[in-house]
Amino acid sequence: MTELSLAAGLTPVSGSSDDRAMVLTAFMAFVVLSLLLCVLAGPEGDTTADFYTGNRSLTPMQNALALTGDYISAATLLGVSGLVAVAGYDGISLAVSSCLAVGVFLLLAGPLRNAGRYTLGDILALRAPGSSSRIAAATATLAVCLPFLVLQLAGAGSATALLLGLTSLGAEQVCTVFVGVLMIGYTVLGGMRGTSLVQIVKAGVVFTTMALLALLVLWHHDFDPGALLTAAERGSGLHDRYFEPGHALGDGAAGRLDFLSLQLSVVLGGACMPHILMRINSATDGATARRATRYAVAVMAVFFLCVVIAGLGAAGVVGGQKIRSVDSSGQLALLLLAGELGGGTPGLAGNVLYTAVACSVFVTVLAVVAGIALSAAAALAHDLHAHVARKGHMSERGEVRSARWAVGAVGGLGVLLAAMAQRLNLQSLTYLALTLAASTVLPACLYGLFWSRYNRTGLLWTVYGGVLCTTALYVCSLSFSGAPTSLMPGHDFHLIGLQSTAVLAIPMGFLLGWAGSVAGRRVRPTWGTGTDLRWRERVLVGAREE
Repeated sequence: MTELSLAAGLTPVSGSSDDRAMVLTAFMAFVVLSLLLCVLAGPEGDTTADFYTGNRSLTPMQNALALTGDYISAATLLGVSGLVAVAGYDGISLAVSSCLAVGVFLLLAGPLRNAGRYTLGDILALRAPGSSSRIAAATATLAVCLPFLVLQLAGAGSATALLLGLTSLGAEQVCTVFVGVLMIGYTVLGGMRGTSLVQIVKAGVVFTTMALLALLVLWHHDFDPGALLTAAERGSGLHDRYFEPGHALGDGAAGRLDFLSLQLSVVLGGACMPHILMRINSATDGATARRATRYAVAVMAVFFLCVVIAGLGAAGVVGGQKIRSVDSSGQLALLLLAGELGGGTPGLAGNVLYTAVACSVFVTVLAVVAGIALSAAAALAHDLHAHVARKGHMSERGEVRSARWAVGAVGGLGVLLAAMAQRLNLQSLTYLALTLAASTVLPACLYGLFWSRYNRTGLLWTVYGGVLCTTALYVCSLSFSGAPTSLMPGHDFHLIGLQSTAVLAIPMGFLLGWAGSVAGRRVRPTWGTGTDLRWRERVLVGAREE
């Protein structure tokens, strides 16, 4: 799932100042509303349960909407729908893969909630108590979160600058700092409960916008699905090959393998992102977590149906040739579609529809950044500071204060890196983040939850070996160099002709976990005592938290 270039994606379609003013006004209104929600719904006291999980006060439906908000990224809005418009079958397949990620998480939601307390470190510490497992969990969390955080902040900064009519590098960097400070404020003031409400509002805005677009597309084709498919095939420029695979990354063997690798990273990596794992810990118990995830699956299925319909509508109404002439990846398809369905000329209808789509992208980026920052800060404060540095002897007030400082540290680092990398091609960082999650977090969780012979050595090999191998594969791939869309397009030292290396990294992560557990010191199973009893009660039975 290549992340979009927001700098291009939010250029006003009509180019008029009225469009820019309306979008900016709506965006600022959302900013004010979000800050108000964070202040009103922020932690009532300085307790870790309140700051990390909102005292688990959300209902299953509210948790489902917040989980939906966490899963919907800007790539889903513009990237997937644009890929449907310009690549047909491949885009539809990627939409299905994105929805499957939530389905995979449904299988893990109950055990993960029973095993976890606040962070990934709490889950992994059940199998391997001690400082080493906490450090490994924090390493994995930061390795996954930082690339995604930098990508989102840089895109949001570029988009904000464009709405203000500014195009210089300095203006984009200033806007990146503004967005970053805003997100730090959201997280510090609101904690989990505040960010959850922002996610719920975001999910409502995005879902309503996509449902409206889908209805307008169907209305444009007299609510005839056959007419929609025919128009999309004819307008795409691919003719009868539109619904055949191989348009996204090539139709050769390498292209097919690359796309399969991309789908694996979306399904498996998207199911275990650290901020998703932290979100499910805000459910009261495993049964509630499963129920909330089931609701989220239903909402996401409808949402992706709307995304596919909008992508098909863009191919049929706007035309694939026009979309590619503006942006070869199709990331402008939704905005071009909004302009066409709004009348094709500047006016109230076109402005309102364009504003709805643009604000949906904005709120998506801003809300996702807040969730990522909170999960990374929790790893620093809860795992490293409270349990490693202070050996678990830290007051709740002190830990919450540490978490707030950690939010500032993580957010500040993300802002600094995003500002420095403002004009680089950062889309490939999505490949890196998803592959890291699938090759480190996923095997560590699965082995830790379901394999009784998994030990500390296996955990360390999984995390550190997975991070090193995945990063090395990324540096050797087309995502880093050797292609116009690479992070370093001016250099070419790639050794692997793939953009997504998940097909290599994920098996390696599982293999390292198995080999480490076999090579490590074998401990005689002690069912009914010590660590095994704790694991059994928490994972299989769902015992009450300490």
